[in-house]
Amino acid sequence: MTPLRFAAIGIDHRHIFGMASNMMDVGAEFAGWWTAGHPNTEASFVARFPDVARADSAEALLNDPSIDLILLSCIPVDRAAWAIAAMEAGKDVLTDKPGCTTLDQLAAIQATVAKTGRIWSIDFSERFEVPAATRAAELVAEGAIGRVIQTLGMGPHRLNRSTRPDWFFDRQAYGGILTDIGSHQIDQFLFFTGSTDAEVVHASVANYASPDDHGLQDFGEIVLRSDNGHGYIRVDWYTPDALPTWGDGRLTILGTEGYIELRKYVDVGIPGTDHLILVNGDRCEKIDASGAPLPFFARFAADLRDRSETAMTQAHVFKVCELSLKAQAMAEGRLA
Repeated sequence: MTPLRFAAIGIDHRHIFGMASNMMDVGAEFAGWWTAGHPNTEASFVARFPDVARADSAEALLNDPSIDLILLSCIPVDRAAWAIAAMEAGKDVLTDKPGCTTLDQLAAIQATVAKTGRIWSIDFSERFEVPAATRAAELVAEGAIGRVIQTLGMGPHRLNRSTRPDWFFDRQAYGGILTDIGSHQIDQFLFFTGSTDAEVVHASVANYASPDDHGLQDFGEIVLRSDNGHGYIRVDWYTPDALPTWGDGRLTILGTEGYIELRKYVDVGIPGTDHLILVNGDRCEKIDASGAPLPFFARFAADLRDRSETAMTQAHVFKVCELSLKAQAMAEGRLA
């Protein structure tokens, strides 16, 4: 079987490191990369992938018939155009979040998927690259907490202001905090409640801590409701410097017969990551979930080969984007 070959366009966000590494781990060949200019991620990227050559242009990668998949981690506002160009060139696409920054971009992507039959997917890394999320999904599927009726998602991030490029503070470039990091939490709400659609009941954004950065939104929240459950989401850029990681990301999954809490990246005072708390009628325990597998990338590679949807459905990807963009618009007063 011919190995899957992929290339990267845009390395402006460090999520490209995990995307590329995970594709290589499932046997795909990293064929090349191109990025505009010289983002501050470049030195680390080259050190991480020293044997992968930089192409002369993005078009050289798009025109290479041996390349099956394009990874995108360019500036968010540019991702939709590159995704469309890649699909029109016969490539499938895996993009960093957000996959697009406007509803018009989303509509254009949907039209291109329908026209070309290509796969357009997003690496929701706060689920796909977190072993504890895999273990939680297994427990939910086993009925360990009964029917899931709510998720409570917390996505705090460290600002690291001195290392951020100018586009990070440009609302039009990154799409707003709910479009961006809020999309992780919407993905988890839909997945764990088994919802295919939802209503944005409430959404708000603010800038409380960085008043001189007028384009930055450093706080956001969303309330969701579907036929299957309820969701509350809070995201922010307030992680204090003393925390030993970029954010104390947590997810609580409430069921009719118990609950699961994920302390994904840190549990203060306890070594390691991927701490999972399970409480139900028989069990009250903390589980080390760090050894759970990360099945998304192997399933995604199989989907590229078989034209299937085992990793994540196309409808789910579209719905996450739609809801995050509608929440952003509501928060900014652009939707009734």
